[in-house]
Amino acid sequence: MVHGKRFPRTTKTTKGAPMLSARLLTALSLFAIVLSPQSAFAAESALALKGNTLGLEWGIPFVGMLLSIATFPVIAPHFWHENFGKIAGFWAACFLIPCLLFISWETSLFVILEVLFHEYIPFILLLLALFTVAGGIHVKGTLTGHAETNVAILVIGTVLASWMGTTGAAMLLIRPLLRANKDRKYKVHTVIFFIFLVANIGGSLTPLGDPPLFLGFLNGISFFWPTQAMFWPMVLVSVLVLIVYYLLDRFYYYPHENPAAMKVSDMTPHAPLRVEGLINFLLLVGIVGAVLLSGTWKPDWQPIKLFTVDYKTQNLTRDLLLIVITILSLRLTNNDSRANNGFNWFPIVEVAKLFIGIFLTIAPVIAILKGGADGSLGFIIGLVSAADGQPLPQAYFWATGLLSGFLDNAPTYLVFFKAVGASPDAFMTTFATTLLAISMGAVFMGALSYIGNAPNFMVKAIAENEKVKMPTFFGYMAWSFSVLMPIFVIVMFVFL
Repeated sequence: MVHGKRFPRTTKTTKGAPMLSARLLTALSLFAIVLSPQSAFAAESALALKGNTLGLEWGIPFVGMLLSIATFPVIAPHFWHENFGKIAGFWAACFLIPCLLFISWETSLFVILEVLFHEYIPFILLLLALFTVAGGIHVKGTLTGHAETNVAILVIGTVLASWMGTTGAAMLLIRPLLRANKDRKYKVHTVIFFIFLVANIGGSLTPLGDPPLFLGFLNGISFFWPTQAMFWPMVLVSVLVLIVYYLLDRFYYYPHENPAAMKVSDMTPHAPLRVEGLINFLLLVGIVGAVLLSGTWKPDWQPIKLFTVDYKTQNLTRDLLLIVITILSLRLTNNDSRANNGFNWFPIVEVAKLFIGIFLTIAPVIAILKGGADGSLGFIIGLVSAADGQPLPQAYFWATGLLSGFLDNAPTYLVFFKAVGASPDAFMTTFATTLLAISMGAVFMGALSYIGNAPNFMVKAIAENEKVKMPTFFGYMAWSFSVLMPIFVIVMFVFL
C-alpha cells in the first residue's frame, strides 16, 4: 500500500462529467447534519404535505421523471447525457412551484429541507463513502468469465450483501465481475443478474442489508428477526435465480460467444489472485459501524433545529464519520489501484443529480400513500385488508413489492408497516407472516426497475462507463419481470 498522493483529479471521465472536487466535499460537509432513516416518518410537522388533501395530479412530476429516465437515453442519448441534471431539476420545479403557489411557501420550504436532510444527504453520503471505499479495492490476477466463475462471484456478493449492505457488496464486486467478462461478447445478462442478486435479494438477512429492514430495526423489530424469518425465502429466490442465470450463461457462452475473443482470453497467462487496497476493508467496517451507531446510540442531547427539521446528534456523528472515511480512502489508497479499477466519479455524479429529482418529486406520492384510506390512493390500502380489517399477507407482499420497485422502498415499507398498526412484539408473533410479506416485497422487488434500489442505478452507470450496453429502463423491466415474477409467485405460495 502506498501512502502517496491523492488520486489525481485529472482522471479521464466520460465527456461532460464533473469531477468530485474539494468544493463538492465541502458542500457535502456543510449538509452533513442529517436524520437517520427513521426520520422519513418522524413526528409529523404541521407544515408537512397532507396526503389526504392531495389529488393524483401531484404525482405527474414523478411520472415525468420516470418517463424521462426511461425514454431520453433511447430517443435522445446525447441530449440526455449533457442535460440529465437539468431535466431532473425541471421536474423538481414542476412540483415545487405549484406547491409554493397553491399550498404555502412554508410547506414548500419544509418539504425541501425534509427531503434534503432526512433522505437525500444521508443517502448520497452513504453511497459516496461506499463508492469511494469499494473503488479503492482492486482484485489483481486472472478472472475468466466462465459461467462457473460468474456464479461464484454472484454467490459471494449475495452472501456479503446482508452484512455490508447491498450498495457496499455491489460496489466491491461489480468491477471484478466486469473485468472477468471483458472479453465476453454477451455480458449484459450477467450485470442484470448481478443487480437482481447482489444489489437487492442478497440484502435480506439483516438490517444492514437493505434500508427497509433497517427501518424495521429502528421501529422495534429484532436485529436478527430477518435472519431467521427471511433465510429460507432468500435461499429459495437466490437458488432459483442462480439456476436461471447459469443455464442462460452456459447457453450464451458455448454456442454464441465469439470464438476468437474467447481464445485470446483463455490463452492469457493466468496470474494468481491478489487484493490491493486492503485498508479499504477496514474502512468498510467503519461505514457499517457508523450506520449502526446512528440506529443504536440515543443520546439525551437536544437536537439542533433548522426551520422545523431536527438534526440529531447520532446522525450528525454518523455522517461526519462517512465524510472522514471517504477522505481517508482517497488519501490512503494507492492511485494505481483506482486507475486499474477504471475508477472515476461520473457514476456517483449521475446518481446524485437524478436522485435529487426523484426524492423531491416522490414526496407528494409518498404523502398520498401515507394519507391511507382517505387519500387518493386509498384503494391500495383497502386492497391489503380483509373485510374484518385483518391484514392479507399475500396482498401486502404484492402491494409493498410493486410500489417498492418504482418508489423508494424504505418509505414504502414503512407505509405498509404502519398500516398494520401492530406493536413490534405483535409483528414478530401474531403478524409475523404479514411482516415477512412486507419485508420480502420491499427487499426482493427493489430489483424490478433501475430506481427500485439505489445500487441498481449505480451498477448500471459503472457498467455503461465500462462500455457495456445496458438495456433501457423498460428493457431492464422486461428482464426483471420475465425472470423474477414467476419466482416471486412461487415464493408467495410457499411462504405466505
